[in-house]
Amino acid sequence: MIGPMRSIFIKEINSFFSSIVGYVAILVFLAACGLFLWVFEDSSILAYGYATMDRYFELAPWLLALLIPAITMRSFADEFRGGTIEWLSTKPLTDLDIILGKYFACLVLVAFALLPTLVYAFTIDNLSKIENTVDFGAIAGSYFGLLFLAAGFTAIGIFCSSLTNNQVVGFLVALFACYLLYSGFDSLAALPAFAEGIDYYLSMIGMAFHYKSISRGLIDSRDVIYFLSVVVLFIALTRFSLNSRTWDTAAQD
Repeated sequence: MIGPMRSIFIKEINSFFSSIVGYVAILVFLAACGLFLWVFEDSSILAYGYATMDRYFELAPWLLALLIPAITMRSFADEFRGGTIEWLSTKPLTDLDIILGKYFACLVLVAFALLPTLVYAFTIDNLSKIENTVDFGAIAGSYFGLLFLAAGFTAIGIFCSSLTNNQVVGFLVALFACYLLYSGFDSLAALPAFAEGIDYYLSMIGMAFHYKSISRGLIDSRDVIYFLSVVVLFIALTRFSLNSRTWDTAAQD
């Protein structure tokens, strides 16, 4: 399984960087991070006045909810539009090989986009008037939270891309799904009708609850299991989506 999946993984990485869209998506993400954290006064770390990256970790999920659909939108949409999904099905590849190869390629690209933001921690540390005030342990925990969140968003994006042969539609559906699963349940829990204790359990369904839990620096197994469950669920849904297309094609033939 590793060999066939590896070939898809390399193909996806090369395809992403052979297109200007890939570079633009990452550059826009990094530019938005820089503007919000260092330029715009309402969210600027400099205006905040404390040697902490809390502002970044509050903002990053929303930027990832834009970046990841932009990365995943072409994963299957291009294959369907170009007819290459049938060509892939003739190779010694299972649906799971294809899905996981594309999934891990997209996840590596997201991690690559997050990597330059590590410089923010050292910048804040150097700007601080008091030495050793930056809690690098908490920052590391928060980055783990971002990676788990990115893993969930990527699985959602891959699934949404498998539903359509239009990249824009795949992007919009993934954007809405990421927003809904990240903060939609928090918004629902805030309604007065759910204020009798159900609100807490509704919040637990959403990704924001578990992301914030990990971002406190304590990696709880329940949060890890939650994110892994989200990934497995959407990988399974993607496999079902591909199978249903195969059935439809067979029925038409």
